[in-house]
Amino acid sequence: MPRATLLKPKPPEASHTMKIIAAHEHHTDVAGQKLIELPNDTNPFELDLAGVDRIDLQFPKFTDGRAFSQARLLRGRLKFAGELRATGDVLIDQLVQMARCGFDVAVLREGVDMADAQRQFDRFKAFYQGDVTHPLPHFREAA
Repeated sequence: MPRATLLKPKPPEASHTMKIIAAHEHHTDVAGQKLIELPNDTNPFELDLAGVDRIDLQFPKFTDGRAFSQARLLRGRLKFAGELRATGDVLIDQLVQMARCGFDVAVLREGVDMADAQRQFDRFKAFYQGDVTHPLPHFREAA
C-alpha cells in the first residue's frame, strides 16, 4: 500500500490592506460621494446600495461586534465593492480582523498611536482560515 506524503504548503499571503486614519481626518461630508452611515443594528439587506461609494459602519463600544457581521454580509453576500469604514470605538487589536471581514479604512480614536496600529498588520503575515479576500480555508487552497 502506498504511503501518504504530507506536504506543508505555504499559507496564503494576507492581501487585504487597510488604511488607518486618525479621528480628526475622518469626514462624513465628502463632496461628490454617496455615503451611508450605518448604525450597527441596521440590516444591510434593507439598503439600496445603488451608487453608494462608502459605508461607515459603527462600533459604539469595543464589545459590540455587529459591524463585523455587517461588513462580512456587505462584502460576501451583497457584493458591495465601495469603501467600508470602521468608526467609533475602534481598538488596534481588532484591526486585522476588520480587514479580514472587508473593511478598507479604520478610524482610530484620538490618542491612539498610528505606529502601534500598523504593527498589528506586521505581526500576522498569513492566515489558515478563509476570509473576504481568500474565501477558501488554506487546506482547501492547498488541495
